[in-house]
Amino acid sequence: MNLTRWKVGELQFTWLLGGISQLDGGAMFGVVPKPLWSKRYPPNELNQIPLRADPILVEAHGKRILIETGLGNGRLSEKQKRNFGLLEESRVKESLASIGLTPSDIDIVVMTHMHYDHVNGLVSWEQDKLVPTFPNAVIYVQEQEWAEMREPNIRSRNTYWEENWKPIQHLVQTYGESHALLPGISLHHTGGHSQGHAIVRMETQGQLLLHLADIMPTHAHQNPLWVMAYDDYPMTSIFAKEKWIKEGVAAGAWFLFYHDNVYRAVKWNEQGEIIDSIKV
Repeated sequence: MNLTRWKVGELQFTWLLGGISQLDGGAMFGVVPKPLWSKRYPPNELNQIPLRADPILVEAHGKRILIETGLGNGRLSEKQKRNFGLLEESRVKESLASIGLTPSDIDIVVMTHMHYDHVNGLVSWEQDKLVPTFPNAVIYVQEQEWAEMREPNIRSRNTYWEENWKPIQHLVQTYGESHALLPGISLHHTGGHSQGHAIVRMETQGQLLLHLADIMPTHAHQNPLWVMAYDDYPMTSIFAKEKWIKEGVAAGAWFLFYHDNVYRAVKWNEQGEIIDSIKV
């Protein structure tokens, strides 16, 4: 199994294979005209763009941290597979096995938010019952996100599923505006994509790495104004992107992706040009 593995300072990164779907490009780029976004992220004949759902394993300070969990296995109905353009289900367990690990070896799971395409891999079928995929992990979720996950509104109930939180609720640890996870690794509430959306900030040996999750799902969403129609609070997304991208670029940061089908990570200069990258 050919996994992307990358070491930065004291942090070892491995992208696991979490599945691939195809969503409508117009929805993914909101009000941005197709002639603009399609140059940066080409669609197929159905106007769909390929989106990975590849969890990021971070090995640091003797801990194994998983950021996001993939699309899962056997978690989507045939209708959902069609609607979400599913191309490939998760191979997270196989990915872990290829580097000598099992789901039981994961110490921490970081959920930037709890939408189905990030959280389906948190639970797995065991015979006819859904159980935690990572039974020994503490699962970190922003407190507003966890509240909405359990009591979704008329819009969010299509993506916050009861079967994705009930089996793992005893493992969940919530936090407020920010949380220091480990030395140099912290979680920060941004809102925007969802009310409780959060990002991951990592620093090691003078290098900064940012996982902005779904406020910047692909490299083509670099412009702060290019936000998804899926964002519940688009202006909040715009302000958060502007802040974190500006700070990151000024510090020479790497930006990491979960959904991008082209890049695992990129580094931009002040002119918005990619000056270094790790490709899928």
